[in-house]
Amino acid sequence: MMAGVFTATSRLAAAQGELQPTQSEFRIVQPKGFALIRPYKAATIPPVNLSNTPRLEVLVRAGNLYLTAQDVVALAVENNIDIEVQRYGPLLAREVLKRAKSGGLLRNAGIGVAQGPQSVSLTGVSVTQSNLTVAGGNSVSSSGGILTQLGPSPPSLDPTVFAVANFQHASIPQSNTVLTGTTALQQTTRAYQAQYVQNWPFGLTAQLTYASLYTGINSNSYNINPYTSGDLDLQITQNLLQGFGTAVNTRNVRVQKNNMKVTDLQFKEQVIATVTSALNLYWDLVAFNDDVRARQHELDTANLLLEDNKKQVRLGSLAEIEVTRAEAQVYASEQDLVIARTNVLQQETLLKNVLSRNGVASPTLAEVHIVPLDTISAPPQEEIRPSEELVEEALRNRPEIQQSRINIESQQMNLVGIKNGLRPTLQAFAELTNNGLTGMLTAIGAGQPGVGYLVGGYSNLLAQIFRRNFPNYSAGISLNIPLRNRAAQADYTSSLLEIRQSELTLTKSESQVRVDVQNAIIGLQQARARYDAAVKSRLLSQQTLDADRKKYSLGASTVYQVVQDERDLATAASSETEAVANYTHARIAFDQSLGRTLEVNHVTVQEAMSGRIARQSFLPATLPAPEVKQ
Repeated sequence: MMAGVFTATSRLAAAQGELQPTQSEFRIVQPKGFALIRPYKAATIPPVNLSNTPRLEVLVRAGNLYLTAQDVVALAVENNIDIEVQRYGPLLAREVLKRAKSGGLLRNAGIGVAQGPQSVSLTGVSVTQSNLTVAGGNSVSSSGGILTQLGPSPPSLDPTVFAVANFQHASIPQSNTVLTGTTALQQTTRAYQAQYVQNWPFGLTAQLTYASLYTGINSNSYNINPYTSGDLDLQITQNLLQGFGTAVNTRNVRVQKNNMKVTDLQFKEQVIATVTSALNLYWDLVAFNDDVRARQHELDTANLLLEDNKKQVRLGSLAEIEVTRAEAQVYASEQDLVIARTNVLQQETLLKNVLSRNGVASPTLAEVHIVPLDTISAPPQEEIRPSEELVEEALRNRPEIQQSRINIESQQMNLVGIKNGLRPTLQAFAELTNNGLTGMLTAIGAGQPGVGYLVGGYSNLLAQIFRRNFPNYSAGISLNIPLRNRAAQADYTSSLLEIRQSELTLTKSESQVRVDVQNAIIGLQQARARYDAAVKSRLLSQQTLDADRKKYSLGASTVYQVVQDERDLATAASSETEAVANYTHARIAFDQSLGRTLEVNHVTVQEAMSGRIARQSFLPATLPAPEVKQ
């Protein structure tokens, strides 16, 4: 937590049992079975885990939830829904990487960072609270639901196998019987084809096809009937201009690896946002409890004054109107106390919702009161390093700056493929085919020279193919030149302009980080000054009230002056409470501006990802009573 700033009200005693938080089931259960059929079975994702970690149960005693700031951080990391949602991000990113490695287009994965709720208003009941979400899309992808690709589309890198079988019987009437020897030609065919296709990242495509066709005809005009023909065909195509090179065809894989880094940074950003929100809620609750005590003291003082005035009226030493004035002060103090207690109740509700996966619907949290175990104090002086050192630290640590830099790198990777799309399409291709023919010799084929070589069964066909008795060869090039090429020109220029925009945006973000750090330093110094001034103002108001009470008891002052002093003291106490809250906010914002919120609160990204904080929680030996009483 904030070293040297926040101190516990009491030493924590023995542990209430070792905590073993339940780790979320963030894993994909891959299908089982034979390797050949496993790729065609669906994986299983465990259902969402809505149970809270045991840490929450340990900290509940007699209807109260006793919390330190460290417990708030641990519970928020383990149970907060916003963090739980972001834990799915790395899994989604890995699946998109798998898709990219197969040659598929990129797709958006995950949602944006959700900011936590704000504290309740100091003026009374708050009825609107929002959980703002920072827009997603921090990673580089093709698009949203509709997948597109600028530049040459990457080839499919998963091999494919194609097989087809076709059986046919045809009866064809003939107008010339000289050629076929029959007026009704009946033809029976059985066709088989199998094909294997493989692409390589450098732009080569190979296709191996085997086909055979059995034909039987009711005609005596064939030397061989029935007969089987077949061929083994190999086609190779290589891109020479557009679509050439691994830098072009594997850019999606490299971009998605960058996106996985972005996803991890986005998760870290969510943890920082949630921890920051939870701490602000907690320290505001501490301040609200202080405000309740101040308002209760104000009410007690007003009641004492009322009773004293009633006694003096009965003795005839005071006008009856002074009782009325004292009663008005009592009712005003009661109203202030009700508002202060209402603030505490609302703040408890907000904090419960942040620390639990099912919020106030949890039976454990529905009726409990939160009792903070910390008080707020300020160090004698603020030790702040030179601003330039702090800015350098912020530029190194801030997740959004790192995301922007990675995304520019990814855009430049994509630009390689988009620039390649400017080139014409030039392909070199070659084809090699081995043919074969076999069948039964007919009467008309008997005695024909060379026909006997074709007589035989299916093994004779395969032998001809592999002996390459009837080979075919072909090779060539194919050139496709798009005239004007405006679409590719526009895509490249637009993408380059977008990179320039991103570079300027990064520069702006870095400048904003400098502004954030400077503002955080100024805000911390200002909050400290306001806090010190508020403390002095309250002490002076208390001294003024004590002096006027003594003067009033001696008859040297009026009831009106005492009542006014009480109001001034209540106002000063409220100002001190607000100043204390502002100081805690300034300190938390200072750490957030430097990107060291997790480091200061002793939380690692690995712990947050697993949903398990290693450190244990303890309860004090003597538990304080809650401020809000029903």
